[in-house]
Amino acid sequence: MEAEKLFDGLINNQPLADRMRPTTLQEFVGQSHLLARGKLLRTLIDQDHIPSMIFWGPPGVGKTTLARLIATTTHKECIVFSAVTSGIKVIKEIMVKTKDNHGKDAPIVFVDEIHRFNKAQQDAFLPYVEAGNIILIGATTENPSFEVNGALLSRCKVFVLNPLTTDDIASILNHALHSPKGYGNYPIQIDDDTLHMIAAFANGDARMALSTLEMAVLNGFDGSTILIDAPLISQITQRKALLYDKKGEEHYNLISALHKSMRNSDPDAALYWLARMLEAGEDPLYVARRLIRFASEDIGQADSKALQLAVAAYQAAHYIGMPECTVNLAQVVIYMSVTQKSNSTYLAYESAKNDALNELDEPVPLVIRNAPTSLMEQLNYGKGYQYAHDLSTKVADMQCLPDHLKDRVYYHPNDVGMESRMKQRLETIKKIKKQLHEGALVQPLTKEDQ
Repeated sequence: MEAEKLFDGLINNQPLADRMRPTTLQEFVGQSHLLARGKLLRTLIDQDHIPSMIFWGPPGVGKTTLARLIATTTHKECIVFSAVTSGIKVIKEIMVKTKDNHGKDAPIVFVDEIHRFNKAQQDAFLPYVEAGNIILIGATTENPSFEVNGALLSRCKVFVLNPLTTDDIASILNHALHSPKGYGNYPIQIDDDTLHMIAAFANGDARMALSTLEMAVLNGFDGSTILIDAPLISQITQRKALLYDKKGEEHYNLISALHKSMRNSDPDAALYWLARMLEAGEDPLYVARRLIRFASEDIGQADSKALQLAVAAYQAAHYIGMPECTVNLAQVVIYMSVTQKSNSTYLAYESAKNDALNELDEPVPLVIRNAPTSLMEQLNYGKGYQYAHDLSTKVADMQCLPDHLKDRVYYHPNDVGMESRMKQRLETIKKIKKQLHEGALVQPLTKEDQ
């Protein structure tokens, strides 16, 4: 009987994610770049100077909750619309009722998924925002530059909400396990590794994490206690519990394996290590940042398109998130594994960095200094400078390095891919400079002289 009462108590018509919504800003987890003391949004809230604004961020990071907390903190009425369920007729009817409100008396009108409203529906808010009859807070998972009308967007401050970290979500889950609003009154057994497994699976989405925990609690009841372990979470999420610690050794082992597999032109191995990381809960943006680095460090001038693709993959991962972005990252991993490679850019910078750190800080040669004042001209700033675009060879005989480094060569191009063409061009440039310096080539006249 006691077991039945215990289980019945777990059944709640209100989802755990709704029960655990923060009721104060102090309870809100994440977004410290906006809500920490001294940050812009926190200051606006504390001073009750709330502008119309757009919250842009992925699902489950607190956009709706934050809008409601702003209304509660500033003692404002909050009118909630959903672009999925609200039509323009309802919007206009409610907007008319706000026409006598101004300034601090104006209600907050929260529009969830504002990007789903068409142009006419978005335009319905515009005159009331302009007149100060309402404070509009729109929430969107899409780039507002493309999805919100320019006229409306120009009257709103855009705040970008970041995906929650695994630690943020673990904190939210811990609160749910110990709070009376959650499962604080129930005998739940769960270790830290399993808790972090749920947090990693959620991939920055607090709502998903709480829903997973709720399902685990209901399925982990054994008659007297509630046991939540890794096999149960694997069954619920339909994911294998992969050995992976995003802060520990395995994290660095796997990213090293991915990097070195691509460097060794092995797309199959690279794809495997990519999948191991992503399916274990790694942040896809972390992987995308590593691909951007690889594009210049290991491919460089041999195929400059690789950097463009890496940046595009980062943008794709940012816009659509997991799991959809896995194919974007896989596309770039395959490309980088197969394309020709050169580390000459990496070596060139390392060599230049060594001199910058260890050699004397000689002044910039006078010939390539700017001379914005007459005094600088008198001191020979820019004297003898030749504008390369005005020369038929497009190359001038000028020393651009400090005296003690004037013959230093940092960049040594390879005969690989597109870099072979750069090598040929560089050899031509050096030949022209040598001929100009030795007087074997007459210095071309500038356009002004012609």
